Amino acid sequence: MRLALLSDIHGNIQALDACLAHARAQRAQRFAFLGDLVGYGADPAAVVDRVMLMTEEGAIVLKGNHDAMAIHPPAEIKTIGDSTATWTSRQLNKAQRDWLEQLPLTTQVDNILLVHASADGPELWRYVYDERAATASLDAATANPEIRYVFGGHVHEQTLYYRGATSGLMKFIPQPGVAVPVPRHRQWLSTVGSVGQPRDGKPASMYALLDTDRAQLTFHRVPYNHGHAAAAIRRAGLPEFFAERLEKGR
Repeated sequence: MRLALLSDIHGNIQALDACLAHARAQRAQRFAFLGDLVGYGADPAAVVDRVMLMTEEGAIVLKGNHDAMAIHPPAEIKTIGDSTATWTSRQLNKAQRDWLEQLPLTTQVDNILLVHASADGPELWRYVYDERAATASLDAATANPEIRYVFGGHVHEQTLYYRGATSGLMKFIPQPGVAVPVPRHRQWLSTVGSVGQPRDGKPASMYALLDTDRAQLTFHRVPYNHGHAAAAIRRAGLPEFFAERLEKGR
């Protein structure tokens, strides 16, 4: 199976469509969306509709923290993400909000655990930024001995960790388009990056493709019209910072 792993779309329909087209050209057979379909971007309803339609073809969808905020916007604004939650919620109709509400926080597919943030308390939205956090997530997931792979998003970076000969994790920074062997005798954890809001100084979108038959994982960067996505944010009257972030990839 060739499983496309997409996370953190953040209401960016231009980036989503570009990644879907790229993944299909790579012969992806199934799609998994690892949360944060909405938040920050100008087209949350279009993104939700697109992903909802894909569930009819077998796509897997998880809930992220921005999806949860769009369902129940915070009464008090504490973060920049909070600032758009009410606006995002108003763009969605009741059916879309109800659909987001029922999404799971984790899903297991064979020997793979999918989660938005950390498997160590997925409802707490912990960031897997380093080896310590990755160890906590992987340990929680592999308490189930069937699990060999953990895939998540949330941090907007593409990173791969694996458990070496000792108990500690090793961190690997992948190169776009280069297949990485991920043999099943090891335990692996990856953050697959952000489709709709990269933050590494490059505006190109991110996703990953797992080939379970060959035990290979390939991280992709996909150029898209980020200028159109930024213009849509400005037209919507959302904070200028969100538009600039797409243009700069930060």
